Amino acid sequence: MVFRTLALMRKEFRHMFRDRRTLTTLFAIPIVQLILLGYAANTNVEHLATAVLDLDRSAQSRDLIATYQASNYFDIVIYPADRQALGRLIDRGEVRTGIVIPPGFGTALTRRERPAIEFIIDGSDPAIANTAFASAQSVGQAFSLQVLTELLHSDRQEQPGVDVRPRVWYNPEMRSANYMVPGLVGIILQMLSMMTTALAIVREREQGTMEQLIVTPVRPAEMILGKVTPYALIVFINTCAVLVLAVLWFQVPIHGSVTLLLFLIAFAMISSLALGLLISTIAHTQQEAMMLTYFFFLPSIFLAGYIFPLEAMPAPLEFVSQFVPLRYLLTIIRSVVLKGVGLDMLWREVIILGLFSVGILALATVRFRKRLE
Repeated sequence: MVFRTLALMRKEFRHMFRDRRTLTTLFAIPIVQLILLGYAANTNVEHLATAVLDLDRSAQSRDLIATYQASNYFDIVIYPADRQALGRLIDRGEVRTGIVIPPGFGTALTRRERPAIEFIIDGSDPAIANTAFASAQSVGQAFSLQVLTELLHSDRQEQPGVDVRPRVWYNPEMRSANYMVPGLVGIILQMLSMMTTALAIVREREQGTMEQLIVTPVRPAEMILGKVTPYALIVFINTCAVLVLAVLWFQVPIHGSVTLLLFLIAFAMISSLALGLLISTIAHTQQEAMMLTYFFFLPSIFLAGYIFPLEAMPAPLEFVSQFVPLRYLLTIIRSVVLKGVGLDMLWREVIILGLFSVGILALATVRFRKRLE
């Protein structure tokens, strides 16, 4: 059995290294995907182009504008002449937000009143609008606190209150790259595992060489192991390269054990390879195998919690997401990378992935054996 499996693996390695274009693509795709998606998948919305209509032109209004400019969330790019000009700027998309400071703003602050300013937000993109809405309120509260502090110092009196000091664990800077890039590692791992395995086996059938393998003494289990192992090694090497790139290029720190992380990634690859094997038993051509791969893969991205939080999903979709292996892989990678947890905290995800792997691999093996017969 060992010699037959090694012979089939040697054949598959020769085929891979003979096809230089495919081999180069296998190594180039994950690197390019990580670089492009690592920059594109950024939830930190900053430097929004902002227009300011200052109808007060006082020292207090200039301080307010400077506070918004210094927050890094808003870039004051233009001062329109009137409200119509401000509306046209937002309509054309030249600015995302607009600030209208009413006349008498500075005088009202001096009288210890609470003047209202108008903050206009372009809500065509909800993600940007939500960030702008929250940032506008937080910067306004910071400015109000600054004014209140100056008034209290001038009166030489203090008022009681609660001093809230938030502490952010695991990602103190709240960088989206620290959260999104480790997720990309899991996504690239699953996509490559599924696609390479499915295409490798379907290619044998499409080229007519599967019948030649059937008449050999190679058993179905040996054929599966010999065909899958070379591509599993290539995908694992790619995963290691992507992790190195994530640390060196995107400055994502790995707080946990690197050895444990690589071991769990290799363990999770079994379910992805089994899905690719299952696809190969359904598809008849490489094009069909690629389409089925995307059919399984794309919903997994949305249901695994990579883009949208699992807590924000409706109850039926959250239930369906429990049957998506990528969900548990992303939890494992992010927990080890961001929180530095060990296997004692991840045993539930490991067991579920193991059950998925056994179930999918058993189903794929049965279907593969029937296709051979």
